[in-house]
Amino acid sequence: MDDKPQETWSGDETRRREKTREQGESREQDGAPERGKAPGRAGRGRRVRFGSAAAGCAVLGGVLVLLPWERGADGLPGPTGARARAAVAGGVPASLPDLEALVEERERRLKEHPKDAESWAVLGAARVEQGRRLGDPARYSRAERALRTSLKVRPRDNAAALRGLAVLANARRDHPAALEWGERARKLEPKRWTTYPPLVEAYAGLGDDEAAERMLDRLKALRSDPAVMALAAAVYRDKGRQEDAAVQLADAAAAAGEPAERASYLEQAGQLAWERGDREDALGYFREAVRIDPDQWAARAGQGRALAALGRTTEALGAYRAALAGQPLPEYELELGELYESLGLRQEARVHYDLVRSRVREAAAHGADGDLVLGRFEADHGDPEAAVRRLRTKWERQPSTAVADALGWALHRSGRSEEALEFAVRATEETHGGGVRRALHAFHRGMIEYELGRGGSPLLERSRELGGGPARRHLREALRINPYFSPLRVPQAKAALERLGESPVGDGPPDWS
Repeated sequence: MDDKPQETWSGDETRRREKTREQGESREQDGAPERGKAPGRAGRGRRVRFGSAAAGCAVLGGVLVLLPWERGADGLPGPTGARARAAVAGGVPASLPDLEALVEERERRLKEHPKDAESWAVLGAARVEQGRRLGDPARYSRAERALRTSLKVRPRDNAAALRGLAVLANARRDHPAALEWGERARKLEPKRWTTYPPLVEAYAGLGDDEAAERMLDRLKALRSDPAVMALAAAVYRDKGRQEDAAVQLADAAAAAGEPAERASYLEQAGQLAWERGDREDALGYFREAVRIDPDQWAARAGQGRALAALGRTTEALGAYRAALAGQPLPEYELELGELYESLGLRQEARVHYDLVRSRVREAAAHGADGDLVLGRFEADHGDPEAAVRRLRTKWERQPSTAVADALGWALHRSGRSEEALEFAVRATEETHGGGVRRALHAFHRGMIEYELGRGGSPLLERSRELGGGPARRHLREALRINPYFSPLRVPQAKAALERLGESPVGDGPPDWS
Protein backbone atom coordinates (compact mmCIF):
# COMPACT_ATOMS: atom_id res chain seq x y z
CA MET A 1 0.00 0.00 0.00
CA ASP A 2 1.28 3.37 -1.05
CA ASP A 3 1.71 6.15 1.51
CA LYS A 4 2.41 8.83 -1.13
CA PRO A 5 -0.09 11.66 -1.57
CA GLN A 6 -2.92 10.99 -4.02
CA GLU A 7 -2.12 12.25 -7.52
CA THR A 8 -4.56 13.84 -9.95
CA TRP A 9 -4.66 11.93 -13.23
CA SER A 10 -6.23 12.57 -16.58
CA GLY A 11 -8.99 10.21 -17.80
CA ASP A 12 -6.59 8.32 -20.13
CA GLU A 13 -3.94 8.00 -17.42
CA THR A 14 -6.57 6.80 -14.92
CA ARG A 15 -7.76 4.07 -17.28
CA ARG A 16 -4.17 3.02 -18.05
CA ARG A 17 -3.31 2.81 -14.36
CA GLU A 18 -6.56 0.94 -13.59
CA LYS A 19 -5.76 -1.63 -16.26
CA THR A 20 -2.21 -2.07 -14.95
CA ARG A 21 -3.51 -2.34 -11.40
CA GLU A 22 -6.14 -4.94 -12.30
CA GLN A 23 -3.58 -7.04 -14.15
CA GLY A 24 -1.26 -6.88 -11.17
CA GLU A 25 -4.13 -7.73 -8.81
CA SER A 26 -4.97 -10.80 -10.87
CA ARG A 27 -1.36 -12.00 -10.77
CA GLU A 28 -1.07 -11.31 -7.06
CA GLN A 29 -4.30 -13.07 -6.10
CA ASP A 30 -3.93 -16.08 -8.40
CA GLY A 31 -0.42 -16.76 -7.13
CA ALA A 32 -0.66 -15.45 -3.57
CA PRO A 33 0.36 -17.70 -0.69
CA GLU A 34 -2.45 -19.36 1.20
CA ARG A 35 -3.50 -17.70 4.43
CA GLY A 36 -4.43 -19.60 7.52
CA LYS A 37 -4.21 -23.05 5.99
CA ALA A 38 -4.08 -25.69 8.66
CA PRO A 39 -0.80 -27.64 8.43
CA GLY A 40 -1.40 -30.99 6.84
CA ARG A 41 -4.73 -32.38 8.06
CA ALA A 42 -4.58 -30.95 11.53
CA GLY A 43 -8.24 -31.73 12.01
CA ARG A 44 -7.53 -35.46 11.84
CA GLY A 45 -5.31 -35.28 14.92
CA ARG A 46 -8.08 -33.93 17.10
CA ARG A 47 -11.53 -35.21 17.80
CA VAL A 48 -13.93 -33.83 15.20
CA ARG A 49 -17.13 -33.14 17.06
CA PHE A 50 -19.21 -32.16 14.06
CA GLY A 51 -21.93 -34.55 12.93
CA SER A 52 -24.20 -33.78 9.96
CA ALA A 53 -23.65 -30.54 8.12
CA ALA A 54 -24.95 -27.06 8.48
CA ALA A 55 -28.27 -26.19 6.90
CA GLY A 56 -27.90 -24.74 3.44
CA CYS A 57 -24.92 -23.15 1.81
CA ALA A 58 -24.59 -20.58 4.54
CA VAL A 59 -20.86 -19.89 4.36
CA LEU A 60 -19.91 -19.20 0.78
CA GLY A 61 -16.96 -16.98 0.09
CA GLY A 62 -13.31 -16.42 -0.47
CA VAL A 63 -10.56 -15.11 1.77
CA LEU A 64 -9.39 -12.06 3.61
CA VAL A 65 -6.77 -10.45 1.39
CA LEU A 66 -5.81 -6.80 1.14
CA LEU A 67 -6.35 -5.76 -2.41
CA PRO A 68 -3.88 -3.31 -3.94
CA TRP A 69 -6.57 -0.83 -4.86
CA GLU A 70 -8.20 -0.65 -1.39
CA ARG A 71 -8.38 3.01 -0.34
CA GLY A 72 -10.01 4.98 2.42
CA ALA A 73 -12.07 8.09 1.90
CA ASP A 74 -8.87 10.12 1.71
CA GLY A 75 -7.31 7.75 -0.84
CA LEU A 76 -5.30 5.91 1.82
CA PRO A 77 -6.19 2.63 3.49
CA GLY A 78 -8.31 2.86 6.63
CA PRO A 79 -7.93 -0.08 9.02
CA THR A 80 -11.64 -0.78 9.57
CA GLY A 81 -12.54 -0.02 5.98
CA ALA A 82 -9.70 -2.17 4.71
CA ARG A 83 -10.76 -5.09 6.91
CA ALA A 84 -14.36 -4.95 5.78
CA ARG A 85 -13.39 -4.33 2.14
CA ALA A 86 -11.11 -7.34 2.17
CA ALA A 87 -13.88 -9.44 3.69
CA VAL A 88 -16.69 -8.48 1.34
CA ALA A 89 -14.38 -8.86 -1.65
CA GLY A 90 -14.11 -12.55 -0.87
CA GLY A 91 -17.48 -13.20 0.73
CA VAL A 92 -16.04 -13.62 4.22
CA PRO A 93 -18.19 -12.46 7.17
CA ALA A 94 -17.19 -9.02 8.44
CA SER A 95 -18.17 -7.38 11.69
CA LEU A 96 -21.13 -5.04 11.55
CA PRO A 97 -19.14 -2.03 12.85
CA ASP A 98 -16.49 -2.57 10.16
CA LEU A 99 -19.18 -2.86 7.49
CA GLU A 100 -20.79 0.37 8.64
CA ALA A 101 -17.41 2.11 8.54
CA LEU A 102 -16.80 0.83 5.02
CA VAL A 103 -20.20 1.99 3.79
CA GLU A 104 -19.71 5.46 5.23
CA GLU A 105 -16.20 5.64 3.77
CA ARG A 106 -17.36 4.68 0.26
CA GLU A 107 -20.31 7.05 0.38
CA ARG A 108 -17.98 9.95 1.23
CA ARG A 109 -15.62 8.99 -1.56
CA LEU A 110 -18.42 8.71 -4.12
CA LYS A 111 -19.64 12.20 -3.34
CA GLU A 112 -16.27 13.44 -4.61
CA HIS A 113 -15.74 10.73 -7.25
CA PRO A 114 -19.16 9.70 -8.59
CA LYS A 115 -17.59 7.93 -11.59
CA ASP A 116 -15.55 5.54 -9.43
CA ALA A 117 -17.00 2.22 -10.63
CA GLU A 118 -14.95 0.19 -8.16
CA SER A 119 -16.22 2.14 -5.17
CA TRP A 120 -19.81 1.67 -6.36
CA ALA A 121 -19.17 -2.09 -6.55
CA VAL A 122 -17.59 -2.12 -3.08
CA LEU A 123 -20.51 -0.14 -1.66
CA GLY A 124 -23.00 -2.55 -3.22
CA ALA A 125 -21.16 -5.60 -1.88
CA ALA A 126 -21.00 -4.11 1.62
CA ARG A 127 -24.71 -3.38 1.62
CA VAL A 128 -25.49 -6.95 0.57
CA GLU A 129 -23.51 -8.22 3.54
CA GLN A 130 -25.27 -5.76 5.83
CA GLY A 131 -28.60 -7.01 4.54
CA ARG A 132 -27.64 -10.60 5.27
CA ARG A 133 -26.29 -9.89 8.76
CA LEU A 134 -29.17 -7.64 9.80
CA GLY A 135 -32.00 -9.47 8.07
CA ASP A 136 -32.83 -6.15 6.40
CA PRO A 137 -34.04 -6.64 2.80
CA ALA A 138 -34.18 -2.88 2.23
CA ARG A 139 -30.37 -2.98 2.11
CA TYR A 140 -30.64 -5.27 -0.90
CA SER A 141 -32.48 -2.61 -2.90
CA ARG A 142 -29.81 -0.06 -2.03
CA ALA A 143 -27.11 -2.59 -2.90
CA GLU A 144 -28.66 -3.21 -6.28
CA ARG A 145 -28.73 0.51 -7.07
CA ALA A 146 -25.04 0.80 -6.21
CA LEU A 147 -24.04 -2.26 -8.26
CA ARG A 148 -26.05 -1.17 -11.29
CA THR A 149 -24.53 2.29 -11.02
CA SER A 150 -21.11 0.64 -11.15
CA LEU A 151 -22.14 -1.14 -14.35
CA LYS A 152 -23.49 2.10 -15.79
CA VAL A 153 -20.23 3.90 -15.06
CA ARG A 154 -18.17 1.02 -16.43
CA PRO A 155 -20.42 -1.13 -18.64
CA ARG A 156 -17.59 -3.29 -19.97
CA ASP A 157 -15.03 -5.45 -18.15
CA ASN A 158 -16.69 -4.84 -14.79
CA ALA A 159 -16.45 -8.28 -13.23
CA ALA A 160 -16.62 -6.88 -9.69
CA ALA A 161 -20.11 -5.48 -10.25
CA LEU A 162 -21.25 -8.70 -11.95
CA ARG A 163 -19.99 -10.74 -9.02
CA GLY A 164 -21.71 -8.38 -6.62
CA LEU A 165 -25.01 -8.84 -8.46
CA ALA A 166 -24.54 -12.61 -8.29
CA VAL A 167 -23.97 -12.43 -4.53
CA LEU A 168 -27.01 -10.16 -4.19
CA ALA A 169 -29.21 -12.59 -6.13
CA ASN A 170 -28.08 -15.46 -3.91
CA ALA A 171 -28.88 -13.39 -0.81
CA ARG A 172 -32.36 -12.85 -2.24
CA ARG A 173 -32.57 -16.62 -2.93
CA ASP A 174 -32.93 -15.89 -6.64
CA HIS A 175 -30.45 -18.56 -7.68
CA PRO A 176 -31.27 -18.55 -11.43
CA ALA A 177 -30.39 -14.84 -11.58
CA ALA A 178 -27.27 -15.49 -9.49
CA LEU A 179 -26.17 -18.13 -11.96
CA GLU A 180 -26.64 -15.75 -14.88
CA TRP A 181 -24.66 -12.93 -13.26
CA GLY A 182 -22.00 -15.32 -12.01
CA GLU A 183 -21.44 -16.89 -15.41
CA ARG A 184 -21.07 -13.45 -16.96
CA ALA A 185 -18.37 -12.65 -14.41
CA ARG A 186 -16.67 -15.98 -15.12
CA LYS A 187 -16.42 -15.20 -18.82
CA LEU A 188 -14.48 -12.08 -17.94
CA GLU A 189 -12.26 -13.59 -15.23
CA PRO A 190 -12.23 -17.39 -15.40
CA LYS A 191 -8.98 -17.64 -13.40
CA ARG A 192 -9.91 -15.33 -10.54
CA TRP A 193 -10.86 -17.24 -7.41
CA THR A 194 -13.51 -14.74 -6.31
CA THR A 195 -15.51 -15.65 -9.40
CA TYR A 196 -16.47 -19.10 -8.11
CA PRO A 197 -18.12 -18.82 -4.65
CA PRO A 198 -21.32 -17.17 -6.00
CA LEU A 199 -21.52 -19.87 -8.67
CA VAL A 200 -21.16 -22.63 -6.10
CA GLU A 201 -24.01 -21.15 -4.06
CA ALA A 202 -26.18 -20.62 -7.14
CA TYR A 203 -25.81 -24.20 -8.36
CA ALA A 204 -26.41 -25.55 -4.85
CA GLY A 205 -29.56 -23.45 -4.56
CA LEU A 206 -30.79 -24.87 -7.85
CA GLY A 207 -30.27 -28.41 -6.61
CA ASP A 208 -27.43 -29.13 -9.06
CA ASP A 209 -24.95 -30.58 -6.59
CA GLU A 210 -22.65 -31.97 -9.29
CA ALA A 211 -22.21 -28.55 -10.89
CA ALA A 212 -21.68 -27.00 -7.46
CA GLU A 213 -18.90 -29.48 -6.77
CA ARG A 214 -17.29 -28.76 -10.17
CA MET A 215 -17.21 -25.06 -9.36
CA LEU A 216 -15.77 -25.86 -5.95
CA ASP A 217 -13.01 -27.94 -7.52
CA ARG A 218 -12.07 -25.01 -9.76
CA LEU A 219 -12.02 -22.69 -6.77
CA LYS A 220 -9.85 -25.07 -4.75
CA ALA A 221 -7.37 -25.21 -7.62
CA LEU A 222 -6.94 -21.45 -7.19
CA ARG A 223 -7.27 -20.99 -3.44
CA SER A 224 -7.38 -22.86 -0.14
CA ASP A 225 -8.05 -21.21 3.20
CA PRO A 226 -10.71 -21.14 5.93
CA ALA A 227 -13.56 -19.67 3.90
CA VAL A 228 -12.97 -22.11 1.05
CA MET A 229 -12.92 -24.95 3.60
CA ALA A 230 -16.27 -23.77 4.95
CA LEU A 231 -17.66 -23.57 1.43
CA ALA A 232 -16.42 -27.10 0.78
CA ALA A 233 -18.16 -28.25 3.97
CA ALA A 234 -21.49 -26.92 2.70
CA VAL A 235 -21.07 -28.62 -0.67
CA TYR A 236 -20.03 -31.93 0.89
CA ARG A 237 -23.04 -31.76 3.16
CA ASP A 238 -25.36 -31.47 0.19
CA LYS A 239 -23.66 -34.50 -1.33
CA GLY A 240 -24.24 -36.53 1.83
CA ARG A 241 -20.54 -36.54 2.75
CA GLN A 242 -21.01 -35.56 6.38
CA GLU A 243 -17.60 -36.69 7.64
CA ASP A 244 -15.76 -34.75 4.94
CA ALA A 245 -17.91 -31.73 5.72
CA ALA A 246 -17.09 -32.02 9.42
CA VAL A 247 -13.33 -32.14 8.84
CA GLN A 248 -13.40 -29.16 6.49
CA LEU A 249 -15.43 -27.05 8.89
CA ALA A 250 -13.30 -28.02 11.87
CA ASP A 251 -10.20 -26.85 10.03
CA ALA A 252 -11.93 -23.64 8.92
CA ALA A 253 -12.95 -22.72 12.46
CA ALA A 254 -9.46 -23.45 13.79
CA ALA A 255 -7.67 -21.39 11.15
CA ALA A 256 -10.06 -18.43 10.79
CA GLY A 257 -8.58 -14.96 11.19
CA GLU A 258 -10.95 -12.13 12.14
CA PRO A 259 -13.39 -12.69 15.03
CA ALA A 260 -16.51 -12.27 12.87
CA GLU A 261 -15.18 -14.88 10.46
CA ARG A 262 -14.39 -17.41 13.18
CA ALA A 263 -17.75 -16.79 14.87
CA SER A 264 -19.53 -17.59 11.63
CA TYR A 265 -17.75 -20.93 11.31
CA LEU A 266 -18.48 -21.74 14.95
CA GLU A 267 -22.14 -21.07 14.27
CA GLN A 268 -21.90 -23.54 11.40
CA ALA A 269 -20.27 -26.03 13.77
CA GLY A 270 -23.20 -25.55 16.11
CA GLN A 271 -25.57 -26.37 13.28
CA LEU A 272 -23.63 -29.56 12.57
CA ALA A 273 -23.92 -30.63 16.19
CA TRP A 274 -27.58 -29.67 16.34
CA GLU A 275 -28.51 -31.63 13.24
CA ARG A 276 -27.16 -34.81 14.79
CA GLY A 277 -28.98 -34.11 18.05
CA ASP A 278 -26.00 -33.14 20.22
CA ARG A 279 -27.70 -30.43 22.22
CA GLU A 280 -24.87 -29.65 24.63
CA ASP A 281 -22.20 -29.48 21.93
CA ALA A 282 -24.43 -27.29 19.78
CA LEU A 283 -25.09 -24.91 22.65
CA GLY A 284 -21.38 -24.66 23.36
CA TYR A 285 -20.56 -23.70 19.78
CA PHE A 286 -23.38 -21.18 19.59
CA ARG A 287 -22.37 -19.54 22.86
CA GLU A 288 -18.75 -19.28 21.81
CA ALA A 289 -19.78 -17.71 18.51
CA VAL A 290 -21.81 -15.06 20.35
CA ARG A 291 -18.98 -14.46 22.81
CA ILE A 292 -16.59 -13.75 19.94
CA ASP A 293 -19.07 -11.72 17.89
CA PRO A 294 -22.11 -10.41 19.83
CA ASP A 295 -23.77 -9.59 16.48
CA GLN A 296 -23.83 -13.28 15.46
CA TRP A 297 -27.65 -13.46 15.48
CA ALA A 298 -27.87 -16.86 13.78
CA ALA A 299 -25.96 -18.30 16.73
CA ARG A 300 -28.45 -16.71 19.13
CA ALA A 301 -31.28 -18.42 17.27
CA GLY A 302 -29.27 -21.62 17.48
CA GLN A 303 -29.06 -21.14 21.24
CA GLY A 304 -32.84 -20.95 21.26
CA ARG A 305 -33.14 -24.34 19.53
CA ALA A 306 -30.60 -26.04 21.78
CA LEU A 307 -31.95 -24.57 25.01
CA ALA A 308 -35.51 -25.59 24.10
CA ALA A 309 -34.30 -29.13 23.43
CA LEU A 310 -32.65 -29.14 26.86
CA GLY A 311 -35.92 -28.10 28.50
CA ARG A 312 -34.59 -24.66 29.44
CA THR A 313 -37.61 -22.93 27.98
CA THR A 314 -37.33 -19.47 29.52
CA GLU A 315 -33.76 -19.11 28.31
CA ALA A 316 -34.75 -20.42 24.88
CA LEU A 317 -37.47 -17.81 24.50
CA GLY A 318 -35.02 -15.08 25.48
CA ALA A 319 -32.45 -16.30 22.94
CA TYR A 320 -35.01 -16.27 20.14
CA ARG A 321 -36.16 -12.77 21.07
CA ALA A 322 -32.57 -11.55 21.01
CA ALA A 323 -32.02 -13.12 17.58
CA LEU A 324 -35.15 -11.47 16.20
CA ALA A 325 -34.14 -8.10 17.65
CA GLY A 326 -30.93 -8.18 15.65
CA GLN A 327 -31.93 -10.22 12.59
CA PRO A 328 -35.73 -10.36 12.15
CA LEU A 329 -35.94 -13.28 9.74
CA PRO A 330 -39.26 -15.05 9.04
CA GLU A 331 -37.72 -18.46 9.78
CA TYR A 332 -36.91 -17.34 13.32
CA GLU A 333 -40.47 -16.08 13.74
CA LEU A 334 -41.75 -19.49 12.64
CA GLU A 335 -39.47 -21.37 15.04
CA LEU A 336 -40.44 -19.16 17.97
CA GLY A 337 -44.12 -19.45 17.12
CA GLU A 338 -43.88 -23.24 17.08
CA LEU A 339 -42.07 -23.23 20.42
CA TYR A 340 -44.87 -21.16 21.94
CA GLU A 341 -47.46 -23.49 20.41
CA SER A 342 -45.70 -26.54 21.85
CA LEU A 343 -46.06 -24.88 25.28
CA GLY A 344 -49.79 -24.38 24.77
CA LEU A 345 -49.39 -20.61 24.37
CA ARG A 346 -51.42 -20.26 21.18
CA GLN A 347 -52.03 -16.53 21.38
CA GLU A 348 -48.31 -15.82 21.66
CA ALA A 349 -47.68 -18.26 18.84
CA ARG A 350 -50.19 -16.47 16.61
CA VAL A 351 -48.34 -13.17 17.04
CA HIS A 352 -45.20 -14.68 15.55
CA TYR A 353 -47.08 -16.63 12.89
CA ASP A 354 -48.61 -13.36 11.68
CA LEU A 355 -45.13 -11.85 11.57
CA VAL A 356 -43.95 -14.65 9.27
CA ARG A 357 -46.30 -13.42 6.54
CA SER A 358 -45.50 -9.74 7.06
CA ARG A 359 -41.74 -10.30 7.00
CA VAL A 360 -41.97 -12.34 3.80
CA ARG A 361 -44.06 -9.57 2.21
CA GLU A 362 -41.50 -6.97 3.27
CA ALA A 363 -38.67 -9.03 1.82
CA ALA A 364 -40.57 -9.56 -1.44
CA ALA A 365 -40.92 -5.79 -1.80
CA HIS A 366 -37.12 -5.67 -2.03
CA GLY A 367 -36.73 -8.60 -4.41
CA ALA A 368 -36.08 -11.33 -1.81
CA ASP A 369 -37.73 -14.72 -2.23
CA GLY A 370 -39.40 -16.04 0.92
CA ASP A 371 -41.52 -18.67 -0.82
CA LEU A 372 -39.85 -21.63 0.88
CA VAL A 373 -40.36 -20.49 4.47
CA LEU A 374 -43.84 -19.16 3.70
CA GLY A 375 -44.78 -22.41 1.97
CA ARG A 376 -43.66 -24.38 5.00
CA PHE A 377 -45.59 -22.06 7.28
CA GLU A 378 -48.81 -22.21 5.25
CA ALA A 379 -48.64 -26.00 5.01
CA ASP A 380 -48.61 -26.41 8.78
CA HIS A 381 -50.32 -23.31 10.14
CA GLY A 382 -52.26 -21.63 7.34
CA ASP A 383 -53.54 -22.53 3.89
CA PRO A 384 -52.02 -25.78 2.51
CA GLU A 385 -53.50 -25.19 -0.94
CA ALA A 386 -51.79 -21.81 -1.11
CA ALA A 387 -48.58 -23.51 -0.02
CA VAL A 388 -48.88 -26.02 -2.88
CA ARG A 389 -49.36 -23.28 -5.46
CA ARG A 390 -46.45 -21.26 -4.15
CA LEU A 391 -44.09 -24.22 -3.87
CA ARG A 392 -45.00 -25.68 -7.27
CA THR A 393 -43.89 -22.42 -8.86
CA LYS A 394 -40.69 -22.48 -6.85
CA TRP A 395 -40.03 -26.11 -7.78
CA GLU A 396 -40.28 -25.26 -11.48
CA ARG A 397 -37.70 -22.53 -11.05
CA GLN A 398 -35.44 -23.97 -8.34
CA PRO A 399 -35.82 -27.77 -7.99
CA SER A 400 -33.72 -28.32 -4.87
CA THR A 401 -34.01 -30.98 -2.17
CA ALA A 402 -35.42 -28.46 0.31
CA VAL A 403 -38.16 -27.43 -2.12
CA ALA A 404 -38.99 -31.07 -2.89
CA ASP A 405 -39.45 -31.75 0.82
CA ALA A 406 -41.60 -28.66 1.39
CA LEU A 407 -43.77 -29.29 -1.67
CA GLY A 408 -44.28 -32.93 -0.75
CA TRP A 409 -45.39 -31.96 2.74
CA ALA A 410 -47.74 -29.26 1.44
CA LEU A 411 -49.34 -31.78 -0.94
CA HIS A 412 -49.79 -34.20 1.95
CA ARG A 413 -51.34 -31.52 4.13
CA SER A 414 -53.75 -30.65 1.32
CA GLY A 415 -54.90 -34.26 1.04
CA ARG A 416 -52.80 -35.46 -1.91
CA SER A 417 -50.49 -37.92 -0.18
CA GLU A 418 -49.84 -40.17 -3.18
CA GLU A 419 -48.43 -37.26 -5.19
CA ALA A 420 -46.70 -36.04 -2.04
CA LEU A 421 -44.76 -39.28 -1.70
CA GLU A 422 -43.01 -38.72 -5.03
CA PHE A 423 -41.50 -35.49 -3.74
CA ALA A 424 -40.73 -36.96 -0.31
CA VAL A 425 -38.73 -39.71 -2.03
CA ARG A 426 -36.82 -37.07 -3.99
CA ALA A 427 -35.95 -35.29 -0.75
CA THR A 428 -34.69 -38.40 1.04
CA GLU A 429 -33.19 -40.78 -1.54
CA GLU A 430 -29.61 -40.22 -2.64
CA THR A 431 -30.41 -41.38 -6.17
CA HIS A 432 -32.75 -38.39 -6.49
CA GLY A 433 -30.33 -35.85 -4.97
CA GLY A 434 -31.48 -36.18 -1.35
CA GLY A 435 -28.19 -37.50 -0.04
CA VAL A 436 -28.15 -35.37 3.11
CA ARG A 437 -29.95 -36.96 6.07
CA ARG A 438 -32.37 -34.50 7.65
CA ALA A 439 -34.65 -35.40 10.52
CA LEU A 440 -37.47 -33.20 9.25
CA HIS A 441 -37.31 -34.72 5.76
CA ALA A 442 -37.44 -38.24 7.19
CA PHE A 443 -40.34 -37.25 9.45
CA HIS A 444 -42.31 -35.83 6.53
CA ARG A 445 -41.79 -38.95 4.46
CA GLY A 446 -42.72 -41.20 7.38
CA MET A 447 -45.96 -39.32 8.07
CA ILE A 448 -46.91 -39.39 4.39
CA GLU A 449 -46.28 -43.14 4.29
CA TYR A 450 -48.24 -43.54 7.52
CA GLU A 451 -51.26 -41.83 5.98
CA LEU A 452 -50.99 -43.87 2.77
CA GLY A 453 -50.64 -47.07 4.76
CA ARG A 454 -53.83 -46.31 6.65
CA GLY A 455 -55.61 -45.78 3.33
CA GLY A 456 -54.29 -48.99 1.76
CA SER A 457 -52.38 -47.20 -1.01
CA PRO A 458 -50.92 -49.52 -3.68
CA LEU A 459 -47.82 -47.32 -3.72
CA LEU A 460 -46.70 -48.94 -0.45
CA GLU A 461 -47.64 -52.51 -1.32
CA ARG A 462 -44.15 -53.45 -2.52
CA SER A 463 -42.58 -52.07 0.65
CA ARG A 464 -44.90 -54.20 2.77
CA GLU A 465 -43.99 -57.30 0.77
CA LEU A 466 -40.29 -56.64 1.42
CA GLY A 467 -40.71 -56.47 5.16
CA GLY A 468 -43.20 -53.65 5.52
CA GLY A 469 -42.99 -50.64 7.72
CA PRO A 470 -41.88 -47.79 5.42
CA ALA A 471 -43.58 -45.30 7.74
CA ARG A 472 -42.10 -46.98 10.81
CA ARG A 473 -38.63 -46.99 9.26
CA HIS A 474 -38.60 -43.31 8.34
CA LEU A 475 -40.16 -42.09 11.58
CA ARG A 476 -37.56 -44.06 13.53
CA GLU A 477 -34.86 -42.60 11.28
CA ALA A 478 -36.04 -39.04 12.00
CA LEU A 479 -35.72 -39.66 15.74
CA ARG A 480 -32.34 -41.35 15.34
CA ILE A 481 -30.93 -38.43 13.33
CA ASN A 482 -32.08 -35.83 15.85
CA PRO A 483 -34.47 -36.75 18.67
CA TYR A 484 -35.15 -33.04 19.27
CA PHE A 485 -35.62 -31.71 15.74
CA SER A 486 -38.92 -29.92 16.43
CA PRO A 487 -40.94 -29.20 19.59
CA LEU A 488 -44.14 -29.85 17.62
CA ARG A 489 -43.15 -32.72 15.32
CA VAL A 490 -41.21 -34.94 17.74
CA PRO A 491 -44.35 -35.75 19.79
CA GLN A 492 -46.24 -36.44 16.55
CA ALA A 493 -43.56 -38.86 15.38
CA LYS A 494 -43.60 -40.69 18.71
CA ALA A 495 -47.39 -40.91 18.74
CA ALA A 496 -47.44 -42.32 15.19
CA LEU A 497 -44.85 -44.95 16.12
CA GLU A 498 -46.89 -45.98 19.13
CA ARG A 499 -49.97 -46.37 16.94
CA LEU A 500 -47.88 -48.49 14.59
CA GLY A 501 -47.14 -50.77 17.52
CA GLU A 502 -43.51 -49.87 18.11
CA SER A 503 -41.76 -47.89 20.80
CA PRO A 504 -40.30 -44.62 19.56
CA VAL A 505 -36.54 -44.12 19.31
CA GLY A 506 -34.92 -41.42 21.43
CA ASP A 507 -36.17 -39.92 24.66
CA GLY A 508 -36.58 -36.34 23.48
CA PRO A 509 -36.77 -33.37 25.82
CA PRO A 510 -39.03 -34.02 28.82
CA ASP A 511 -41.56 -31.28 28.05
CA TRP A 512 -42.10 -32.19 24.39
CA SER A 513 -43.73 -35.60 24.92
